[in-house]
Amino acid sequence: MTYQIEPSKKFLVGIDSDGCVFDTMELKHKECFIPNIINYYELQGVSKYAREAAEFVNLYSKSRGINRFPALIEALEWLGKRPEVKARGYEIKIPQSIAQWVKEETKLGNPALEKKVAETGDAELKHCLEWSVAVNDMIAGMVRGVPPFPYVRQSLEKLKDSADMLVVSATPNEALEAEWSEHDLSKYVTSICGQEAGNKKETLTNATKYAENHTLMIGDAPGDYAAAKANNCLFYPINPGDEENSWKRFEAEAIDKFLSGQFAGAYQKALLDEFDRYLPSRPSWPVED
Repeated sequence: MTYQIEPSKKFLVGIDSDGCVFDTMELKHKECFIPNIINYYELQGVSKYAREAAEFVNLYSKSRGINRFPALIEALEWLGKRPEVKARGYEIKIPQSIAQWVKEETKLGNPALEKKVAETGDAELKHCLEWSVAVNDMIAGMVRGVPPFPYVRQSLEKLKDSADMLVVSATPNEALEAEWSEHDLSKYVTSICGQEAGNKKETLTNATKYAENHTLMIGDAPGDYAAAKANNCLFYPINPGDEENSWKRFEAEAIDKFLSGQFAGAYQKALLDEFDRYLPSRPSWPVED
């Protein structure tokens, strides 16, 4: 059951967290996710290329911000196409049980994976769960003291009397609640909806309870825009690498346009055209299809 809210304001704003509100994407992926991918999937001999593939998928491509499990599959797929990896005699195996589970499951988090492991006893699923738990443990020990981007707090303060606000994220709830509480931002949001609540598209079905052009998603990745579009939400992009200016513009200009009905149309199109130029769909390094 997707998390449901009862509207208390005229407007709804969904907000992604990692890389959007907090500058945690680089820290989490480079220091927590990727070392564990290399370790658990025996990629030590091609660690340089594994790192580049995982960074491309999770940080520097149009896949940025997707859930960890499809991201793992995609990173391994890109890695397997690198001529340097093939030259070293490495055969990159794609865990098919995970690839299949990702296609079938919408609540892509450890609880759902634990349930699947218990049902099937599948070794690939069990190994992937161990990897995911190790990632969470490392994040819990590593990620702290990372403040929100400048102008985030001012933006939430400006919206609080007009809009219900939801955290809409693919991050586990426990990590989200810790980060939003640490920086005293929880008080602004109606609820925190991480991966256990369903995917972003499912969480944003709450938008149907509000009038047309009264719902907005703020995100830093194409997947955030896709979830917004699927639910007829407007979308404000936080441009990767230029987050501070994006939030500054949101606080100074975009909030007023949204609340006054001037956001849809030409203004949003200009934002989306700019956003599209920030992230490529293919890596700069060589791949063999």
